[in-house]
Amino acid sequence: MEVILLEKVGRMGNVGDKVSVRAGYARNFLFPYSKAIPANKENLADFEARKAELLRIAAEKQAQAQARADKLSGLAITIEANSGEEGKLFGSVGTRDIAEAITAAGQAVEKSEVLLPDGALRETGEYDVDLSLGSEVITSIKLTIVGLH
Repeated sequence: MEVILLEKVGRMGNVGDKVSVRAGYARNFLFPYSKAIPANKENLADFEARKAELLRIAAEKQAQAQARADKLSGLAITIEANSGEEGKLFGSVGTRDIAEAITAAGQAVEKSEVLLPDGALRETGEYDVDLSLGSEVITSIKLTIVGLH
């Protein structure tokens, strides 16, 4: 199925690109979230009329994401978790825990924006955690997990 992208979508393409995707992906993800429209004659004409506005909106989103990244870069947070004597946690620290800790530090972050290094974190120590804040804007924070014995 041919679609026209209304915003940047992962590795698929940028605003205005005409790409071929599977029908289910288009119906279940791209169309409901207004990320793309079907590539037919009416939509092509409509897109050309709105292209400048869509490019401006995409640039604004990029600038907002970069501003958030500048505020978050270099942030260091500490999470306390129950652990054993050898530093193994009873449970794990996941994206929700990290997002809540960053939000408590004063910067609103969604759990979907947190990219863990290798799944859930199950040991005490220091970690570099990446945050994906928008189209190709990724920043890193320092996370320290302290064990409570």
